[in-house]
Amino acid sequence: VFLSFFLFLHLCVSLSLESQQSSADFRFYIENHTRNPDDLSRKQVRIYQLYSRTTGKHVQILGKKINANGDDGGKYALLVVETETFGSHVRIKGKESEHYICMNKKGKVVGRPDGRKQECVFIEEFLENNYTALVSAKYKGWYLGFNRTGQPKKGSRTTQRQQEVHFMKRQPMGRVDPLEEFRFTTVTKRTRRARRLKPNPKKN
Repeated sequence: VFLSFFLFLHLCVSLSLESQQSSADFRFYIENHTRNPDDLSRKQVRIYQLYSRTTGKHVQILGKKINANGDDGGKYALLVVETETFGSHVRIKGKESEHYICMNKKGKVVGRPDGRKQECVFIEEFLENNYTALVSAKYKGWYLGFNRTGQPKKGSRTTQRQQEVHFMKRQPMGRVDPLEEFRFTTVTKRTRRARRLKPNPKKN
């Protein structure tokens, strides 16, 4: 009887220690896999260019100065876009300059080395004409936009319907984003003129 009682007691102690060890292991697993902040674990990074409907060129971040006069494939026109998995909030950084596009309280578009502030967050809006607009997450109704000379417009002077705030995502060297490739084709004055001047082979 004494031996049976001893074996039973030993079994209970062993099960108790094993349960505590399993709980500790599980707690360690949870702590280890949730150590990183949620915003970092959900971040996605894309690299592309922003084609401006107004200038026919690309947004480029030179540092503190930003314009829409970048050439296709230019090193300052290559953008690193940080996106949240859930939602369309983005931070846009120049791959070469490592400055973010930000909008201050006066509506001025500036480049900053630190993009963690809300002033450097924009919300993507996909328009019916297949372009994309970027509205400030902090200053509602203020859009990222550029005039015909490629200079930034003040956010307070922009609206979603203006061509100055319409952009198209493009891969470097003119390769259109696969999602946009069959939705929109750019036709410029130059291409229309070239079509008119192209000889008709039937007349020869």
